[in-house]
Amino acid sequence: MTNWSVILGIAKTHLLTKIKQTSIAALGVTFGIGSYITLVCFMTGLNAMLDNLILNQTPHIHVYNEIEPSKNQPISLYNDVAESFNVVHSIKPKRSQKKIHNALPIISYLEENKDVRGALPQVKTQIFYIAGSIELGGNLTGINPVSEARLFNMSDYIVEGSAEALEHTDNSILLGIGIAKKMSLKVGDRVQVSPINGGIFPLKIVGFYQSGIADLDAIQSFTNIKTVQRILGEANNYITDINIKLYDIERAVPLAKKIEQQFKLTAIDIKTANAQFETGTTIRNLITYAVSITLLIVAGFGIYNILNMLIYEKMNDIAILKATGFSGKDVQLIFMSQAMIIGFVGGVLGLLIGLGLTSLISTIPFQTEALPTVETYPINLNPMFFVIGFLFAIISTFLAGYLPSKKAKKIDPVKIIRGQ
Repeated sequence: MTNWSVILGIAKTHLLTKIKQTSIAALGVTFGIGSYITLVCFMTGLNAMLDNLILNQTPHIHVYNEIEPSKNQPISLYNDVAESFNVVHSIKPKRSQKKIHNALPIISYLEENKDVRGALPQVKTQIFYIAGSIELGGNLTGINPVSEARLFNMSDYIVEGSAEALEHTDNSILLGIGIAKKMSLKVGDRVQVSPINGGIFPLKIVGFYQSGIADLDAIQSFTNIKTVQRILGEANNYITDINIKLYDIERAVPLAKKIEQQFKLTAIDIKTANAQFETGTTIRNLITYAVSITLLIVAGFGIYNILNMLIYEKMNDIAILKATGFSGKDVQLIFMSQAMIIGFVGGVLGLLIGLGLTSLISTIPFQTEALPTVETYPINLNPMFFVIGFLFAIISTFLAGYLPSKKAKKIDPVKIIRGQ
């Protein structure tokens, strides 16, 4: 029966008598795991931030009325030319309304769907921002501000003011930061807007919006839906767009197709709208995990080399142990115990160093116009990364100790003593 107290005592003695080599072996594990934790937390944090630039602002499904030509032209309905090849020049879009017919019942119907987290109405229109004799073209979107902040993280892009102020202030506007700079406006000022059908409407500025896309910030502003409907002279059921947020983004494609068939509207899912973005995200994630795995493998070989040399330097000790009655299995367990102790200590220290470095990085200032509310570098402290790092430390040191100790198990002590 294996006497673990004796085996662990000998393993401890070996480690402490060669403290320099033991420390180097442990540091090999420590820095390998620490580097892995730092890299993967930092890179996945950056990737998540880049993903959020698009995903936070983009609805999973965007429903609207597409202005397009009729798919069937009059000539295609004429049976006498059914077998002919017809070419029609200068096809014009069919006359249709921008508003969604029965939008409010459609929204109520969508919100009853178990896959839908929320369906929000919007009213979009083109306007002019008036500054004295200067008119600047732009877009005004009517929204439910608090709901937009809850579902689409709109608050992350409000650099001054709040969604609540826009919700509760009549005739108010959340102005694009680019427009505000061009017209030298500040919160509390009034800006005059004019829709394309005429009229001038003064709106109070309750905040500034910055998406990080300069061209968009120079034209885009937001107000609440009732204000836009009043500016356009439309009824309370005038809705031009519906933005849908789902619990599971993978349900976007089938639900978009269902909406198009059921309501005869255009429904664009997030995967179709951001196909290039999806490709970029996949490639970035592949690079991140490929580099992380490579780092762990390189660390594993370093650990193996150090422990291999450690065991071969203990040949005399192996001979003495076997000569005093220790079996080959006992000798193997002694060196395996050393490897596992080094792996455990080095792994714990590696996790602490990784946590310390990522915490340090998360305090470094990071300024970007794309995400004005982000002040420091993003870090993804996913517990699974730490679990993977510690398991790798244990498994790699187990293998690094097992292979040389297996050879030590078979060593003939007579040959070693005779060689001395």
